[in-house]
Amino acid sequence: MDRLKLKAVLGNHPHVQAVKGGALGSDLFDLDFIEYTPTNTAFKPMVREQAFDVCEMAIVTYLMAKAHGKPLVLLPATMMGRFQHSYALYNPAHGALGPSDLEGKRVGIRSFTTTTGAWIRGILANDYGVNLDKIKWVTFEDPHVAEYVDTTERAPKDKKVLQMLIDGELDAVLGETSNDPQLKSLFPDPAAEAAKWYSLRGVVPVNHLVVVTGQLAKSRPDVVAGVYDLLKRNKEQMGAAATLDLVPFGIEANRKPLELIVDYAFQQALIPRRYAVEDLFDETTRGLN
Repeated sequence: MDRLKLKAVLGNHPHVQAVKGGALGSDLFDLDFIEYTPTNTAFKPMVREQAFDVCEMAIVTYLMAKAHGKPLVLLPATMMGRFQHSYALYNPAHGALGPSDLEGKRVGIRSFTTTTGAWIRGILANDYGVNLDKIKWVTFEDPHVAEYVDTTERAPKDKKVLQMLIDGELDAVLGETSNDPQLKSLFPDPAAEAAKWYSLRGVVPVNHLVVVTGQLAKSRPDVVAGVYDLLKRNKEQMGAAATLDLVPFGIEANRKPLELIVDYAFQQALIPRRYAVEDLFDETTRGLN
C-alpha cells in the first residue's frame, strides 16, 4: 500500500520529541507536523473541519464531539495529564475564599467546556458539595464544538481573565496559574489536596489524548495502530515514570480517569449520557494497550 503523509498536531511534550524530531518513524506513514501555540488552538479546526489526520485533543472536547456525531476516533494515548487543584485562583484583597465558598460568586474560565474546568468543577461538586448551578460563570472563548449551547456570561472582548480577578470583577478563576503575588490558590495547599484526592480516587486526571479522523480510521486501521505504536515507543524510550504515570497509554491504564471524566462531563450537562469506556473507541483503537 502507498506510504501516507499525515498532517499532525502534537504539543512539544518530552515523550513525543523523538517522533516529532524524526528519530522515530514508521514504514507505513510520515507525520507532517503543524505547530499550534498553544496546542488547544488546534482543537476547534480538528472538531469542526477535521483539519488534520492526527491531533492532540482535550478529552472533554472529544466527548462533546462524539456526542454531536463528529467523525473522530480516540486513541488511548495520553499527551498531558496533571492534578488540577493548583489551577484555581482567587484574590485575597477582596476577602478570603475557599473551594466551598463559590456559590453566588462570579467565576471566570477561558471556556466553560475546557477539560481543566470540567475536572475542577467535578472536584468542587463531588468533594466539596458545591452547587455548580449557583455559580455565575464568566467565559472568554467559544466552545470548540459549535453545536454546544453556551449559556454563560461572556466577558467583554477587551478583558483578560486574570486582570478581571485582580480588579475584583471576578471572585475566582479556574484553569489558570499565576506568579502574581496578589493572587492565591483557591485550595489552601494544592499539592496536599491533590495527594489526598489521589488517595481517595486512585485517578490521575488526563487532559489531552490523541484523535484521528474517522476517514483515516476506516480506510487505514493499520496506520492508526501504527500511529499509536509509534507514540508508545517514544514514551517507552523515556523510561519508567519515577512515581505516578501522568501520561498513561492503553485502554486499561486510562480506564479509571476516562470513567471519572465521563461522569463529571455528564453531571455538568456537557454530554447527554454516560459513555462506557469501550464506546469511546472504535474496533481498532479498542484493542490498543
